[in-house]
Amino acid sequence: MAEIPFTAALNRAMAEEMKQDERVVVLGEDVRAGFFGATSGLVDIFGPERVLNTPIWESGIAGMALGLAVTGLRPVAELMFADFFYLAADEIANQMASWHYVTGGQTPVPIVVRTAAGGGFAIGYNHSQCTEASFLNPPGLKIVAPSTAHDAYGLLKSAIRDDNPVLFIEHKLLYGVPGEVPDEEYLIPLGEAAVRREGKDVTVLAWSTMVGKALQASEELEKQGVSVEVIDARTLVPLDEATLLASVAKTGRLVTVEEGRKRGGVGAEIAATVMEKAFGSLKAPVVRVAAPNIPVPSGPAAEAMHVPSVPSIIGGVRTALA
Repeated sequence: MAEIPFTAALNRAMAEEMKQDERVVVLGEDVRAGFFGATSGLVDIFGPERVLNTPIWESGIAGMALGLAVTGLRPVAELMFADFFYLAADEIANQMASWHYVTGGQTPVPIVVRTAAGGGFAIGYNHSQCTEASFLNPPGLKIVAPSTAHDAYGLLKSAIRDDNPVLFIEHKLLYGVPGEVPDEEYLIPLGEAAVRREGKDVTVLAWSTMVGKALQASEELEKQGVSVEVIDARTLVPLDEATLLASVAKTGRLVTVEEGRKRGGVGAEIAATVMEKAFGSLKAPVVRVAAPNIPVPSGPAAEAMHVPSVPSIIGGVRTALA
């Protein structure tokens, strides 16, 4: 078992899938060089016909991916920043998401749209957002947000093999973080959460970088006599409701943690689901820890205040326990 960075895990997953299936192609802005490193070297192995540089044109990249998919290929499209999902909203939310359904299931749409999300580099509101909540609603899309190199590898391989469009959200702060990845091939099923820490007093559900912060918060709370169960959602659509509801049945309390904004966020959908399906288990209202409803600030200090922190997660847990 090797310890490799998050980007190397992504790179290995794509390389293996491209080797096993000649229909898998990669496209996006500067993917031959690999701006963040995830696609670096693929062109040297598989050639320019399967690693396609595109213009800076998010709607065009998404549209090309759809065309490639419905004609028999399995594209992995990279939109460099999640903020620019909105420029490809029609192609993603209306076209990719609906094609399988409107063709009566006759035409699969095996597309993975990879993107870098989140803050941490103080590069402003239009390069620092977590936009996954905006794409919860369109039927037909799957959304994945791994928190470790191990999961990035296994989830990306599953996403590439899926016959439905998958939005694969990669937080920029995770790219250089190393993690243990087994030498042998493995897949992680979409829709399967992971319990990162068991507890009995309150459930905390998080994904991506917020998982690490939730674990830090749980360690601090343990010193104060509070037992926190931390669940890594890994996949937002489909959500592993069984694991979540079982945890809530045990603890009676739920705190959701996301870097995206609170209003209309993923946490709101999860809270509604839990209140519909496990209201009798709840000892207190669901608490949402999320960013405020303002654009992501550009300055490092202001951005740090904007993004949920370990203290804000601890505060959320304290609210749930009050």
